Amino acid sequence: MKIDDIKAKLEKATVAVATINNYNKPHNIAVMFTKVAEGRIIITDNFMHSTVENIVKNPFISLIFWEGENGWRIDGKADYYNYGKWFDFVKTLPENKGFPTKGAIVVEIDEIKELG
Repeated sequence: MKIDDIKAKLEKATVAVATINNYNKPHNIAVMFTKVAEGRIIITDNFMHSTVENIVKNPFISLIFWEGENGWRIDGKADYYNYGKWFDFVKTLPENKGFPTKGAIVVEIDEIKELG
């Protein structure tokens, strides 16, 4: 399965984003706005703290979302950008208007698995 197969569903969904901290403990947040660009998943950092710290120290990330009875898990590696192309990309998104937009999390996809 390719990201383009589920792009429209992902961009409409609330997505659970899981990272791992220094003590190998999971950390999970819900993200309302994700985008797909150039085969990557882009998540805006408006208010994140622990998620960003975890990505900087351990890039492995897992996302999960559902639409009706179908769900998908996306595993990959994330990079954090607070300047440059991806930062500029998230700053221009209408969903981020009025928010601080501190950075962009860019996920290189390793695997997409359909659930349900």
